[in-house]
Amino acid sequence: MPETSRRHLLLGGAAVSAGALLTACTSNEPKAANGTSPVGSAAPAADDKPGTPVTIGFAGPQADHGWLNAINDNAERRAKKYSDVTLEITEGSNDTATQIGQVQTLINKKVDVLVILPADGKALTQIGLQAMKAGIPVINLDRIFASPQAYRCWIGGDNYGMGLNAGNFIGEQLKDKPNATVVELAGMDSLELTKQRTQGFDDALKNYPNIRKVARQAADFTVESGQAKMAQLLQAQPKFDALWNHDDDQGVGALRAVAQAGRKDFLMVGGAGAKSAMDAIKADTGVLKATVLYPPTMAASAIDLARALGQKKGVGGMSELEIPASITLYSAVVTKENVDEYMPTGFS
Repeated sequence: MPETSRRHLLLGGAAVSAGALLTACTSNEPKAANGTSPVGSAAPAADDKPGTPVTIGFAGPQADHGWLNAINDNAERRAKKYSDVTLEITEGSNDTATQIGQVQTLINKKVDVLVILPADGKALTQIGLQAMKAGIPVINLDRIFASPQAYRCWIGGDNYGMGLNAGNFIGEQLKDKPNATVVELAGMDSLELTKQRTQGFDDALKNYPNIRKVARQAADFTVESGQAKMAQLLQAQPKFDALWNHDDDQGVGALRAVAQAGRKDFLMVGGAGAKSAMDAIKADTGVLKATVLYPPTMAASAIDLARALGQKKGVGGMSELEIPASITLYSAVVTKENVDEYMPTGFS
């Protein structure tokens, strides 16, 4: 099964299969007398057949995290799928000035389309604007620029949806338990995405009046921080029923702390979709029972969109001549029941 078939895009509030959007072909559609597609039929869409050559510049942050490394891998693998795509990929940097310089180099090379996952969306907005003004359309990947004028299309994950779906999953597990309590191991509080994940979680819990959040700790998306902050939570909270952990990388450390404390009296939900988390969910021998996806396959979809944009095509399953302006991926909940389906998307 292709990786795009396992996730969904939210377009205008409706869930649409990504595979259907990005791979359908409309060559068999009847034509009107003037040679155009009839009203209501799909526009010419990108497909797997070789077309106009497209050079795509890809710039992302340093791959110092499992998810970010998976972003780069997905982009490179997807580009290799197409004989008509040349990928110019930068080394990646968390230093905004360095990343701006890398994008500037790609602009000077006159690539056809840019895919940018900025280390800091606000800080890199000006270079996005520069590319757009230079006639190079930008696919803004995940961390969004401060101005919609800095990109042609944004594609990314749903941080609020992650928290919402994690909260609803926990809520359904505990809905019949009186006076249930939960704790939260968040990411970096300086990041807007962390605030969004917490807000979604808190909003979901409002649907379950029997559940109360009793503690929250912010970690730093690392194994070490996850272990240290989880140890503090466990010491401060001798009893609780569920844990929402924002990130599977820091979850590795959190699970170490749980094991060291000998705790087995609660269920845990992770975030992002690491392979280690999926392996633990499948084994079902510990507290980790689910993870909420933040799929790095979005980088593969960004390459699909960049190619379609460079070839002046739309996406399959839609009638518009152009690719959408904004695409939000769905945060599916992976459990023991469906883990085999999502396992190929798990990242190390």
